[in-house]
Amino acid sequence: MTHVASPRPDARPIRLLLLMLALAWLLSGCAAPAPSAGDPSAGPITEFDEPEARKRARIRMELATGYFEQGRTDIALDEIKQALAADASYVPAFILRGLVFMQMNNPRLAEESFQRALQLSPRDPDALHNYGWFQCQQGRHAQAVEFFNRALASPVYGGQARTYMAKGVCQVRMGQLAEAEGSLARSYELDPGNPIAGYNLALLLFARGEDERAQFIVRRLNNSELANAETLWLGIKIERRLGNAEVVEQLANQLGRRFAESREWGLYQRGAFHE
Repeated sequence: MTHVASPRPDARPIRLLLLMLALAWLLSGCAAPAPSAGDPSAGPITEFDEPEARKRARIRMELATGYFEQGRTDIALDEIKQALAADASYVPAFILRGLVFMQMNNPRLAEESFQRALQLSPRDPDALHNYGWFQCQQGRHAQAVEFFNRALASPVYGGQARTYMAKGVCQVRMGQLAEAEGSLARSYELDPGNPIAGYNLALLLFARGEDERAQFIVRRLNNSELANAETLWLGIKIERRLGNAEVVEQLANQLGRRFAESREWGLYQRGAFHE
């Protein structure tokens, strides 16, 4: 079978990568920080020894998180205010307040919130992670990577997969594609069942011309119930560059049958394989 020559990777797949990663970030739950007990060295507060004020703050935070996930930022802020009125040292409330202000495009108040969280608990990995994400969104990529590394250094941190993914985003934006690949690969290694991590690693590998490695990952996605228009379209482009015409046809049939109204099906019909 004739091998289709691989065009030199350009900036367009990278821009798409960033778009998908930013979307994936909201879908993967980073917008709702897990309850924290502050400094990890202090140990977790259990229900038995949780003070009444902390319990009230936690309940308000649960409500605030739900409203934020629904896009109701004004009500989320009201709940956060009540959480902090109950316990002015509750770190997760400041983290969520920062994320709410990010969503509301108020970087000054967002930064104040994250900084206050870190004043209260300098080694809190959730605070470090989310402040790093804020720094990345503000274009301070080197600083963001530093905060991500500090979060990843925590021995009790359970969110390493999301932090490696965020670190990869910033490294892509810095033009450090090899480093970004390492971060995204680590995220995928820690959470191989996460289709977001798998898709974005495959997309970066494809953009760098590493088609066989990208093929291995995206085929796993497209052979599962998690396949969607984006993964099928990426699979089509990878298989086309590798010269696998039969596989391209199979994926295209699936794309047209299942996602006939999608942007990706329109691109395929126009032959727009470089978009």
